[in-house]
Amino acid sequence: MEEKVLRNKKNGMLVLFLVLISYIVAVIALVVCLEELPAVSVIAIIWLCIGWFFLLGLKVLKPQEALVLTLFGNYKGTLKEEGFYYVNPFCSAVNPAAKTHLSQSGDVDGGITKLAVKNANNNAAAEAVSKKISMKIMTLSNNRQKINDCLGNPVEIGIAVMWRVTDTAKAVFEVDNYKEYLSLQCDSALRNIVRIYPYDISPNVDTTGDGQADEGSLRGSSEIVASRIRDEIQSKVKDAGLEIIEARITYLAYAPEIAAVMLQRQQASAIIDARKMIVDGAVGMVEMALERLNENNIVELDEERKAAMVSNLLVVLCGNHDAQPIVNSGSLY
Repeated sequence: MEEKVLRNKKNGMLVLFLVLISYIVAVIALVVCLEELPAVSVIAIIWLCIGWFFLLGLKVLKPQEALVLTLFGNYKGTLKEEGFYYVNPFCSAVNPAAKTHLSQSGDVDGGITKLAVKNANNNAAAEAVSKKISMKIMTLSNNRQKINDCLGNPVEIGIAVMWRVTDTAKAVFEVDNYKEYLSLQCDSALRNIVRIYPYDISPNVDTTGDGQADEGSLRGSSEIVASRIRDEIQSKVKDAGLEIIEARITYLAYAPEIAAVMLQRQQASAIIDARKMIVDGAVGMVEMALERLNENNIVELDEERKAAMVSNLLVVLCGNHDAQPIVNSGSLY
């Protein structure tokens, strides 16, 4: 389905002016010719009864709005530029997603109050929903999902997708409801990408598909993950006339059932890394102390005394508590 933009219909003000003038003329003719020219009076009465029908063809569009028009089931074109239009009164606007309001911004409501929009059981409000399609950039924030990462750990993740309609004909006629279609494709793409990555960096995990292990993870490679999610969604919704501007991860955490265990694991890993750093520093300090003692000939130590000194220094430097020194006032030996 190819989009056809109607650009020569901005004559709504002229038609409105002509209809109003014709009504004024009809009223005057009815008053003046009621007795002398009955035929003119009949025509005036008929026009007063049916003349309003031409006003149904008047359409007003604000910036970044579009209207898809069909005539007896045939696609006639799309109004995309702001202005005052006049089209065939028999043309009807089509927007199957007009009554769909997801967790997103920018839905065109045609001036309806928020209460009327949210009340899905109110048939009168449902009938009044505008058929206009917003061309603005909108943000879709789907509900958080629980997905297993590549290691089988359940994680909860949520994304925000910035999108807009670029082809109104495809959005209306290629899919049943482009908003619901986008939401489902976001869920599917999110699951497909999250299953490739571990939550944290893990050894022997290939996230790029090149057959080599890498350091990709959901927590550490959020920009790459979001970019892949965006590309995945775009490949699915391209035929629906939608453009995905950006995708961002808004929430990421382990599922509640394993969050406590994973927290302990992270704490243990952090403690091990910290201890390793402390030991490396302590060994360097002991080595430096022995070298300085030898260079300055402060004291000569045999291997046994060096071992005792190394042991004492490591205890002092690596201990969790402050050292309690013992002063030896006697001989070294």
